[in-house]
Amino acid sequence: MDGVWAITGFAWSGLLIVWVVTFCIKRVGSLTTVTSSPTWQLILVVWGTKYGVDELNQLIEAAVANTPNPPRVVMVSDRARPGLLPEVEVRMIPEFYLNPELMQAGCQTKLAIFEEGVLPDDLPAIFVDIDTMVMGDLAQMLSLAVTPQNIVLFQSAVLPFGSFARWLWTVTKTRRYARGNSSIIVFHPAHCGYVATRFRSLFAQHGGLNYRPMIADERFISWVAQPHMAAIPRRLAVKFPTEFMWSWRWFIYVRGAMPWNRRRWSRLTALTLPGLAFKGQDLVSLPEGTEMQDRKGRRLIWSARALGPIKQMIINYYSPLDADKKTGETL
Repeated sequence: MDGVWAITGFAWSGLLIVWVVTFCIKRVGSLTTVTSSPTWQLILVVWGTKYGVDELNQLIEAAVANTPNPPRVVMVSDRARPGLLPEVEVRMIPEFYLNPELMQAGCQTKLAIFEEGVLPDDLPAIFVDIDTMVMGDLAQMLSLAVTPQNIVLFQSAVLPFGSFARWLWTVTKTRRYARGNSSIIVFHPAHCGYVATRFRSLFAQHGGLNYRPMIADERFISWVAQPHMAAIPRRLAVKFPTEFMWSWRWFIYVRGAMPWNRRRWSRLTALTLPGLAFKGQDLVSLPEGTEMQDRKGRRLIWSARALGPIKQMIINYYSPLDADKKTGETL
C-alpha cells in the first residue's frame, strides 16, 4: 500500500513539474513577445544614387546592433532599393517633395517625414542622416523629447533653444529664433504634422522657397516649431565639422589633447560626418596627417593627435565599406 501511495505521489509531483514548466515557458514567451515589439522607429530619407545600398544597410545594422530594443526601421525613398535589408519598411516620398527645387542643398525634401501618412504615427521616431556613424544606443535620445510635441535637433547657432529664444521668437513676430541642424531629429509623427502642412501652405503662398525660413529644412523646422524645440546634448552626439574642424591648426590640436574631450568623444552615441565632401570610407584611406578644408575654410586634420579616439572609431566603422569600394562590391 505504501508503494501505491509513493507511485501516486510521484505521479502528482511529475504533473506539477510539467504544469510549472509549461506555465514558465508560456510566461517567458509572452514576455519575449512584449519586449521584442519595437517602442520606437528609426527613420532614413534617401533620394538619388549618391548613397549605395551597402551604406544604408551598414547604418541600419549599426543602429540595431547598438540598442537592446531594436527599432522599426522605415526608409522614405524616391525609388525601390534592391539589396536593402528585408526588414526595412520602405515608404515613397510624396510627389510634392520630389520637386527638384526641394532636392538641392536646402534638403527640403526631408520635410516629407512630417507629412501625414508618410510614417506610421504610433511610435516616436529618430531620423538620422545617411552619413551618420552610430556607436551607441540611439534610443537614449528619445528622453530628450519631454513632450510629444517636442522636436529635438543639434544646436547650430549662438542663440540656444529655450525660454529666451521662445520669447524672442514671440516678441519679434517670428523674425528672430534659435536654429538647429537636422542631421538627427527626434520627434513624434503623430504630433508634428503641422510642420509639413505649414510648409506646403507657404510654398503655395510665396510661389516656391521665397520666404526666408524656407531656405533649408532645418531652418524651417526651427522656425515653425520654435515653441517646442530642444537640443541634442554634445555628450550624446555631435556633427563632425562643428566638433573637429576649425580654421586654426593649433586650436584643433589643443582640443584633441584635452582628456575630457577625448573621454566624451569615446562615449558618443552618434557622429554625423560632412556628407559627400568627406565620406567615411574616403577618410579611412587617407595618410596620417592629411589636411583638407571645406568651403567655409574649416580644416580637417586626419590624425589621432587632432581627433583622439574618433579617428580609430571611424576606421573601424568604415573600413568594410572602403574594402568593398576597392574590390568593386558596392551595390
